[in-house]
Amino acid sequence: MQFLLAFILAAPLIGAAAALLPAPPGLKGKSPEQAVLRHGVTVTGVILAAAIALTLGFDHDTPARFQATTDISWIQALNVRIHLGIDGISLPLLLMTALLFFLCALYSYYKLPEGPSPKAFVALLLVLEAGTLATFAVLDLLLFFLAFEMVLIPMYFLIARWGGAQRQAAAWKFILFTLLGSVVMLLGLLLIGLNSGTFDMVALASDNGRELTHTTQLLAVLAIGIGLAVKTPMWPLHSWLPDAHTAAPTVGSVLLAGVLLKMGTYGFVRILLPITPGGMQTFAPYLGAFAAIGIVYGSLACLALARKGNKGDLKRLIAYSSVGHMGFVLLGIATMTPTGVNGALFANIAHGLITGLLFFLVGALKDRYGTADLDTLAGATGAALYGRAPRLGAFLAFAAVASLGLPGLAGFWGEMLALFGAFDPAEGLSRPAFLTYMAIGGLGTLLTAGYLLIVVRRVCMGDPKAKSAAPAALPDIQHYEFAAWTPLVALTVLAGLWPAILLGLTDPAVQKLLAGGNS
Repeated sequence: MQFLLAFILAAPLIGAAAALLPAPPGLKGKSPEQAVLRHGVTVTGVILAAAIALTLGFDHDTPARFQATTDISWIQALNVRIHLGIDGISLPLLLMTALLFFLCALYSYYKLPEGPSPKAFVALLLVLEAGTLATFAVLDLLLFFLAFEMVLIPMYFLIARWGGAQRQAAAWKFILFTLLGSVVMLLGLLLIGLNSGTFDMVALASDNGRELTHTTQLLAVLAIGIGLAVKTPMWPLHSWLPDAHTAAPTVGSVLLAGVLLKMGTYGFVRILLPITPGGMQTFAPYLGAFAAIGIVYGSLACLALARKGNKGDLKRLIAYSSVGHMGFVLLGIATMTPTGVNGALFANIAHGLITGLLFFLVGALKDRYGTADLDTLAGATGAALYGRAPRLGAFLAFAAVASLGLPGLAGFWGEMLALFGAFDPAEGLSRPAFLTYMAIGGLGTLLTAGYLLIVVRRVCMGDPKAKSAAPAALPDIQHYEFAAWTPLVALTVLAGLWPAILLGLTDPAVQKLLAGGNS
């Protein structure tokens, strides 16, 4: 188990270095480009297999205990250690990350975005995977920061070099927002480590903030929270997200929504809730307020983009929907209750699966139509998707109803539990305030259903008043698209019908985390 976790974290970096080397003559296939893309599929596939093996070897009877641990002294002067481990909170995120990177590598093998060398693309993809996997597996604050920052450069280049229109501006906006947030976050992490004498996250969580004064906790939550909120992203620190998603290549958008956003909310759960509970209790009502505003704001922005005549971009609409969905995650965390935090973790996974699928589908639409403009998709396509590419239309309709939280699919449980948590927040929090947030969140679910059903009606059914020639057939789902999307559909259904798969892992770990390691 120790070897498997270390291998999962090291293999992407080794694979990235190997991708830059010349391909052996016997493995070139039709071209060197094909060889390096096959290399990306192989490396991410091996990592996924190792993650599955790690999951099968995980002791599911004790998910609250850190397993597959490694603890080695690294920088003695600062008491920084290479401390690795997984529990019921981090294991689902680790597995979903490995899955999404494999599916993106497989998709790129057949549909590589236009840009520079495929070698650079594969190497950047693997470095990005190393950073995201490490974020969910390290148990030292400084290592967490290094892993958290490791993803910025590869994502910047994926957007700036392989993206679409306005890619340079979007890439700069992405990196400036996240770097500024990270500088503030580093100050908060140093404040905790230097005041407590250790950067070990397990020891700090067990201490439950007893070694930190209330003022120190407040400053730490404010500093670290800003950095995590930018990455989440929380309203009003979200403005980099729509531009980055709109400009990013398809796989970049999938990974940005499915993995990178989860790093911010994971930091709230892993660091701030157990290490600075006093500071979190002070700021929780404000976090809940920002979350509730984000839920409604994201939904209203999507409704505006979906309206006929507004020239709304479907990719941008899905990006704004993430602001609303991640608002439910933040609301669950703000309740500081096991119900709310479990809901936040469930919603994290559900959002990664469903929104990853949505970005795959929007990318496929853009490839076929040459645009993601909703007016064009709805008004100039005659019978639209149901009549031109029925299987593609069915996949899009499924992803949309899953995203709006249809009971029986994964999107339902996380949002419901977050609202339940707001109904009865932790002791010391204002119940009237959180009841208000719950009501606003409930309104957000209605608005979410509204804009997603409008998208399905317009894109899948078309505009009945549009004057167009007889609809020409579109290429329906290709074999590589079916292979990349079907696992996400299956897992969305499985998690929706059997939520205990995830909750059985997260709940014991959350109970222990909120109790300071004492239960």
